[in-house]
Amino acid sequence: MSTETYTVTGMTCGHCVASVREEVGEIPGVQDVQVDLESGRVTVTSESAIDREVVAAAVDEAGYALA
Repeated sequence: MSTETYTVTGMTCGHCVASVREEVGEIPGVQDVQVDLESGRVTVTSESAIDREVVAAAVDEAGYALA
């Protein structure tokens, strides 16, 4: 089990949160995605460590960027 926290920039509303949660949640091995809108923190729990670039690509697909 691995838990990593990232900071995502550009999120402003609940729809932003849902988009990021959905895209990151589709990464193979991801079990849970928690998004805190105010801080921009995204906590990803997965079966094993996930490469930061994979997470960055998913966040980018949602329309945002890792800080």
